[in-house]
Amino acid sequence: MLDFILKPWPWWFSGIIIATVMFLMLFFGKSFGFSSNLRTICTIVGAGKRVKFFDFDWKTQSWNLIFLVGAIIGGYIANTYLNDGSDFQLAQSTAQDLAALGFEKAQDIQPMELFSWEALFTWKGFAFLSIGGFLVGFGSRYAGGCTSGHAISGISNLQIPSIIAVVGFFIGGLIMTHIVFPLIF
Repeated sequence: MLDFILKPWPWWFSGIIIATVMFLMLFFGKSFGFSSNLRTICTIVGAGKRVKFFDFDWKTQSWNLIFLVGAIIGGYIANTYLNDGSDFQLAQSTAQDLAALGFEKAQDIQPMELFSWEALFTWKGFAFLSIGGFLVGFGSRYAGGCTSGHAISGISNLQIPSIIAVVGFFIGGLIMTHIVFPLIF
């Protein structure tokens, strides 16, 4: 059993788990989305006293907070105890595309030229992360949810706004990857 846990699982296994979780959530009348945790946390610390949006019974979302904490703990356990120590492998075509933009060979999941303390303290790095963070926060609020909420929960419920939002996410990602990102770097 331990050998099964320590090896990478097939790609389709996550699909089965997601489908099972979504069925259970639909059965119990819940909807999934990580961005709603920010609203819940703001409510817990008292933002509901000043802003009506945060004035709700946060205890109805406690299951989602448990999911958030579980995701953090699960990521820590997987990285600390289930990591076999092998080097990160980036697709050759992606490495070539990043090299054309001036990035070194990736040693981790994200380019260190963007996501490091050194990059944060440069004007370009700070602007990139700040503006990107604002756009993600604004976009998830404006769209009524985040990518995971719309793509997994909304589409599972056959909600037309979620389908439109997911199409918009993909179009935005393509524009960022092929037009804006090369202009910036």
